Parts: sequence; C-alpha cells; structure tokens
Amino acid sequence: MAGPQDELVFAPLGGVGEIGMNLAIYGLGDPRRRSWLIVDVGVSFAQEENLPGIDLVFPDIRYLIEERRNIAGIVLTHAHEDHYGAMLDLWPKLKVPVYATPFTAALLEAKRQGEYGVEDIPVTEMELGSRLNIGPFDIELVSVAHSIPESNALILRTPHGNVLHTGDWKLDPTPVLGPPTDEVKLRALGAEGCHVLIGDSTNAVREGRSPSEADVARTLTELIVKAPRRVAVTTFASNVARIKAVADAARKAEREIVVVGRAMERVIGVARETGYLKGVQPFHGMDIFGHLPPDKVVALCTGSQGEARAALARIAQDEHPEVALSKGDRVIFSSRPIPGNEKSIGKVINGLIDQGVEVITDRTHLVHVSGHPRQAELEDMIGWVKPRTVIPVHGESLHLSEHAALARRLGARTLMIRNGDLVRLAPGDPSVIDEVPAGRLYKDGALLVQAEASTVADRKRLSFAGMVSVALVINDKGQLLADPEVELIGIPEKTADGASMDDIAYNAVVETFDTLPKPRRRDPDSVDEAIRRGVRAAVAQHWRKKPNVIVHVLIA
Repeated sequence: MAGPQDELVFAPLGGVGEIGMNLAIYGLGDPRRRSWLIVDVGVSFAQEENLPGIDLVFPDIRYLIEERRNIAGIVLTHAHEDHYGAMLDLWPKLKVPVYATPFTAALLEAKRQGEYGVEDIPVTEMELGSRLNIGPFDIELVSVAHSIPESNALILRTPHGNVLHTGDWKLDPTPVLGPPTDEVKLRALGAEGCHVLIGDSTNAVREGRSPSEADVARTLTELIVKAPRRVAVTTFASNVARIKAVADAARKAEREIVVVGRAMERVIGVARETGYLKGVQPFHGMDIFGHLPPDKVVALCTGSQGEARAALARIAQDEHPEVALSKGDRVIFSSRPIPGNEKSIGKVINGLIDQGVEVITDRTHLVHVSGHPRQAELEDMIGWVKPRTVIPVHGESLHLSEHAALARRLGARTLMIRNGDLVRLAPGDPSVIDEVPAGRLYKDGALLVQAEASTVADRKRLSFAGMVSVALVINDKGQLLADPEVELIGIPEKTADGASMDDIAYNAVVETFDTLPKPRRRDPDSVDEAIRRGVRAAVAQHWRKKPNVIVHVLIA
C-alpha cells in the first residue's frame, strides 16, 4: 500500500533533446526516502570538431553518486552503446546491482574483458519476458523488435499505476532474429491500465512503417549473389540479424565470410555463445582474405560510421595490413549515418570510389532499415497500451514534438520534458516538480572530466589561434638576466609582407619589458600581464587573430 506521501517520479539524465547518452531514473516512495531504479547507462560519441581530443560523452551522475545508498539497481534494456556503453566507466562510481538479459550481460562482459584494468561488474541475468522485483519496483520485461537481440520494454507496476518504458523498439513481423514485438503483452497492459508511456521518438518525423529486416535480407542476397568480384559489407557490429542475413547470402552465393574488425569479432563471438547464430557457417579471420578468389569472399567490416580507426576507413585509405580492395569490388553500407558522422562517412566513400570500388548505400537500395518506430507504429503502440499520458524521450526536440503531437491526436495527454527535469508521474497527472543535476562528462583518454571544465574550451582556443610561449629570467632588481625564450606553436611563420612572426613576438616581449616602469619590473605578475597583452596585440596586428600567450617569469 502506498503511504499518503508516497509518489512515483521520473527524471532523464540523458537522452532527451538529443540522440544517445540514455540514462533514466525512476523514484518510488516518500520524497525524503525515495528508492531509485536506473534504466540504461548510455554513451554519446564526440564529434572531433566540437570536442577536440574527447573520445566519448557520458551523462553526469553526480546526483546518483549522492543517492547511491538508495539505488535499488540498474536495468539495461539492451546492449547498444547509447544504452549501456558508459557502464565500464560509470558503474564503479555507483557499485549497485545490475540486471540484464543473457545477450546484453555476455556482451558487457566481453567488452569489459577487452579493456585493460576494468573492474568486474556482477550482473544478474533476467529471463526474456520475466517479471521480477528490484527493491520496491515490480518490473516486467516485454520483448520488442530492434536492431540487436534481446531489446526490452519495461512495465513498472506501482500502487499509483503502471508505466511503460518502451526502450528502443519497432514493429517488425519478420525480424530475421528473435521474436517480434510482444503485441499480446502490450494489449494486456492496455486492458490492465497504463498511466504513463515513456517512449522512443527517434523516427516520429517519418510517416508510415519501417520496412522489415527480412526485406533487407532479400536485397543483400541479391547484391551479393550478383556481385562479380569481392564484396565487403559494413554495418553496426551489434546488428546480429544483419550479420546473419549477410552470412545466409554468402552461403547462397558460395562465398566465405571474413570478419574484419575487433568489435565485429566480439559481437559474433557473443552471438554464437548465446545461440543467436546457431546453424550459421563458421567465419574466417582476415588473414585469409587475400588468399580467396575475388568471387568467393564476403568481408564483414566495422566502420559504418566512418570511424577513423575502424577497418573500412583503413581499407579506404589503402592502409589496412590484411585487406585491400580494387577496381570492380563492391562495398555495401548496410547502415545509415548517425547525425554528425556524414563527413567521416563521405571521406570513406570517396576513398573507396577513388580505388574504383562500387559503393552501394540506402540511397539507391534497401540495404538498411531503422530499428525505431515510424508514425504508424507509434499509433499502434499507443492504441494497444492506451496510456493516459505520453512523455516523449529518445530524440531531439523535433522528434519529441512530433511524437507528442501524434499522441495528442490519439487522445492522450502529453508532457514535454528535458534532461534534469524531475517529473511526478503519480499520483495525479504527470508534471514537472523539480530539477536534479544533469550535465555531461567527457572521456578524455583515461580520465573523466566535467563538461564545465576549461579543458575543451582551451583546446578550441588553441586550435583556432595557436599559442606563444614566453620565458624570462629576472633578478630582484627587475633586470633581465638572459635573452627571453619565445616559441610559437600553430602560428604562421611569416606575415603578409614576409616578416618573421617569431621576430615580431620576440621584439614585442623586449619592447614591452623595456617600457615597464622599474617598480613593475620587479613584480612577476605585472610583467606577466604586460607581456601577455603586448605579444597578443603585436601578433594580432599582422595576423588579425589574437593568439593564446603563456608567460613564465622566473626570479633568480
């Protein structure tokens, strides 16, 4: 029974107003003594031009660290990076129970073993379709079709009403691998009563229905069977159904499969271990690629998003140690660009075309389908579940707005939220009642840094205007004891008139120091500030950019 002060709350710490970095929390109980359930701990990929030197972007979990004694557990809906990719870095800060289905648990462990020095993460495996209690939370898994095995929606049953957290899903009656979305269970929830649906908005701007994985499999078979020479297929490494479709097509074409890329190897190993590639022929390592006749090989490659270190990017630059393509070979991009990756993918495609390789994408052939629902599928879901309120998540502002408009047309109430909003789901109609800290953490090499730190801003400034480093040695009377040391980094060597930029900076140092009053020459801070200003102004006069200037004043 719920007490008079008990309530059910929800807050997204990532994944709302953006694609990726999904992390949601549900709270149950008195506001002073809430128990929390975390759903997914995802990552977003940094765009180099916006975040130089940053590898990954994580949700800021400072609030969860404060509340960790009250966290009942983490439930992972599936093993896509934007839903579980931050686990290795963030779980050690929480060390709470983790729950996942077998494929997700196995892929997390395989990923952990592939990283040096990563702490062991104990995982409690959940059976598909099961119902379990995690602390005060009564949770039931709903199998849904998606572009990875074992994607799950969650039904949260509470004394205040039921909530459906859809996770990532689509309606696909012929998904190639795994069961279709469990319509029976969702209709039963609608009959039981659904207070709130918190749902995937990724494809809410697209009309109609997503094509089926079976349609893609037929296209891939045709393209591989009819290819005159070598074929390489790149797709998301986690899309096991797509890997199986390529394998079936290769077998029909009497070709061998060669796996190129560690992420692909890892997923294939886990898929075989968990039974998702049962009956699929053995694959080969990339060392035999060059020994197979051109019409007898299909390469499964990582790098569908243009990642610089992935297999396909290295092949496109003719830099891969084992795999090379040539004129007349065919590369199939069985994927779609994640927003922000278009330039990187274009570079790879252009590199392949320059080698005479035929490149096929979803612009001309049905070689990829999304794992997210279009408008007709969203209508079906809302019709089955009959929620009183729909809260759109998992999308940018446009996607969320379109999802909300569709839900309102179907008679549901809607609530638009953003990361950090604390929403009282029940009792009563959902509303925003507070905020919790929400932000971003950057994975910078082996370190996690706050987005608010100066690290990235400093790098941007350096990339735009370079740096001048100045070192001076003075005595306690304010006299120079040696010639200043001046070094320019990332700054043009010559002005438009051919003058040396080094000389300009050096002269600015000497002239600025000489013009300082003697009392100020004895003050290192005054010397530092004056020379910094003088050098910036002198360089800017010729360059029209103000460089970053660092001055080291040593007292001897």
